[in-house]
Amino acid sequence: MPTRLPLGSLLVAARQISAKLTAVRLAKYACAIILLPPAPAQSDWDALPCGAPLRALYGRKPRKGGESVQLRVGENAETLVIAACLAETATTFERLQTAGRLARAALEGEPQTLLVLAQGGAREAVDATVHATLAALEAAAFRFATFKSKPPRRQALTRIDVAARDRLSDLAPTLAGAAGNNLARWLTALPPNTLDAAGYRRLLADFARQLDLDYKFYGEAQLRRLGAGAFLAVSQGNASRDAGIVRLSYRGRTALRPDVSLVGKGICFDTGGTNLKTHKSMLDMHIDMEGSAVAVGTLFALHALRSPLAVECWLAITENRIGSRAYKPQDVVTACNGTTIQVIHTDAEGRMVLADALSLAARNRPRGIIDYATLTGACVGALTERYSGAFTNRPGTRDTIESAGADSGERVWCFPMDADFDSDLESAVADVLQCTVDGKGDHILAARFLNRFVPPEIPWLHLDLAAGSRHGGLGHIGTDITGFGVRFTLDLLRRGWPARAVPK
Repeated sequence: MPTRLPLGSLLVAARQISAKLTAVRLAKYACAIILLPPAPAQSDWDALPCGAPLRALYGRKPRKGGESVQLRVGENAETLVIAACLAETATTFERLQTAGRLARAALEGEPQTLLVLAQGGAREAVDATVHATLAALEAAAFRFATFKSKPPRRQALTRIDVAARDRLSDLAPTLAGAAGNNLARWLTALPPNTLDAAGYRRLLADFARQLDLDYKFYGEAQLRRLGAGAFLAVSQGNASRDAGIVRLSYRGRTALRPDVSLVGKGICFDTGGTNLKTHKSMLDMHIDMEGSAVAVGTLFALHALRSPLAVECWLAITENRIGSRAYKPQDVVTACNGTTIQVIHTDAEGRMVLADALSLAARNRPRGIIDYATLTGACVGALTERYSGAFTNRPGTRDTIESAGADSGERVWCFPMDADFDSDLESAVADVLQCTVDGKGDHILAARFLNRFVPPEIPWLHLDLAAGSRHGGLGHIGTDITGFGVRFTLDLLRRGWPARAVPK
């Protein structure tokens, strides 16, 4: 089934316009979201052409943040107006969550044009809420690939205008983050017979051509020459020899080495291998490549922002299949940095492919490495799907990492990375155990395992994407596949990571 990356349709066109609203202007929109303070002043109502009926609905008592009322205006009631209360104080996640509900209500009638207008309210709250609403609208308006023989006919949103009394901060980062998130979700949702290793490779080659990125594919033969035995142990069970590691390079400026390398787990389907999963556990394992999709979405967002950073993206792409050639518990394999690994459980394949991807990324001496992976159920057990787990070899940057999560609305929690955890991974026959038998603290032990494949002089952050999938969505994202990580990474890099990530 041929599928092409929808890079030209990742976003609805959005622009900032004058805040002055007339009845004639309002009638040009199929829907308007009007953001109001808890207790609007008379001047706020006077500034709105539908101020009087809105005031009657909104009420004279102060509203709580997020509450909304709806009204249809115009000669034929053709414009839906949703008046929502601005939260004076709220976290970014709370604003995004409220914005997600507003966006879904606004798009229910399939409007083609939409206005977001802030009338009154504190400047900081207005700016944050408008940006959250724009992100939510872009997420809700985006459509995944469909494989229905008769796709439903839907009227697409074609334009979003935003306005506020005070000029808003630059919309570009919000739009770039939304585009990257949409791309990550689109890739993750593709069925496994479309996005198998060969199909993924074709899409990434197309992605590189469209963005003028450097593209290199390390197939199994080349990986064998490089000694990437951890990756090859997983891929050897595949029926075809299409697996490999893709490197994409974006040079925002001339640089002798990457400013940051993004490494992604790209397991296109995970049966569990010899340690076979049950049906329920295997059903959605086509989304086990979401880490790689988040890395690609982040790269796209940085490219859209014309980031000055030099960025490499390393994507470990394979399936984890059952078969006569599949790797087995108690196999001993050698990763490309020379570390020998005693295999314990074949369903811990993510850390195996990441081991070699991290080692290869480190050879180019990046100033920092971030890896993304839907890695462990233990992380979901620890955090639920509302947060993702963060692990770093720079404990002094914990505040920076968690602040980036809070401010982006993609919340993360830093787990301990003390060296004494390594005693649980001691092997009698190899340098390290792949994992333990009981799985206790597996999210931490997986991070300690991966730590062996990143030289200590390189700042490194591992994201275990517990929040990559959540029933009913998360924050402003209404789909089960959340694409978690793009907004977080953009915020983290804006804070200067990894340049400030010095050893403790």
